[in-house]
Amino acid sequence: LRLDGGLTLACWVAISYWTISRPFQYLEALTAAADRLAHPGEEPITLPDALKDTENQLNLARERALRDAMAAKEAEQRKNDLIVYLAHDLKTPLTSIIGYLTLLRDEPDISPALRARYTGVALDKAERLEDLINEFFDITRFNLTHLELEKRPVDLTRMLQQVADEFAPMLEEAGLTCRLVLPERLPYPCDPDKLARVFDNLLRNACHYAQEGTAVDIAARAEEDGAALLSFTNRGVTIPPDKLGRIFEQFFRLDSSRATHTGGAGLGLAIAKESVELHGGSIAAQSKEGVTSFTVRLPAPQEIHKNFEGNS
Repeated sequence: LRLDGGLTLACWVAISYWTISRPFQYLEALTAAADRLAHPGEEPITLPDALKDTENQLNLARERALRDAMAAKEAEQRKNDLIVYLAHDLKTPLTSIIGYLTLLRDEPDISPALRARYTGVALDKAERLEDLINEFFDITRFNLTHLELEKRPVDLTRMLQQVADEFAPMLEEAGLTCRLVLPERLPYPCDPDKLARVFDNLLRNACHYAQEGTAVDIAARAEEDGAALLSFTNRGVTIPPDKLGRIFEQFFRLDSSRATHTGGAGLGLAIAKESVELHGGSIAAQSKEGVTSFTVRLPAPQEIHKNFEGNS
């Protein structure tokens, strides 16, 4: 009896120890896994079999963290490269401006035609310098501030007509025409400054990549539910699917050789996407058989309220 009682006691102690210690083992394993998740590496997290579901969730979070870290690193590198390119290219127009202004100062007896030529070149370089400085401001604003809306009733038809008129010189210089397919009026509550910037960026992008002698189409209509649908279409080179999937990324440019000549900082479409989404809308790009189209959908006003309520 004593032997049986001692064996029973020993078994009870062993079972109790195992039962009590097991949660602490799980806790230690989870603590170690959390530490690895805070500093994710390529090696997957492993947990006891009883915590298999937790292990899978932690590994999904680890993989997501690794992807986000890589994307952030690539974006930072693209931004740094772009700043280096812009800083280098600031010197070129500035040197030209100083050179031509020096000629105008030191040669007072040059012919009117030559003086007009020098003045024109200096003005062109000054405008290019302004564009580069504005790109620096774009980078700073996009990274250090968050866009906020100041909405009021706006006629989108009138706004699109104004944007098209402002681009008339650029369109003419590029050998392009602009065709508008718009309703007589398209009232919509929005932030006109932010939305005008969206339209400006989309039309500018279309001008840069459209083939000479073609037309850039701007269309808009009101959906039955009150949503507004707008599109900007140009004809040129088909955008490859891999680049089309990244076209709204920060600092991404379809053609890096355009960065410091005719293209921008690679922020225009990224800012456009943020502005549209801030309005509760969506923006998408399609490119097939040389026709590229950007479509903006702005939700019905009641949808906007629902979106804000859902996010509050």
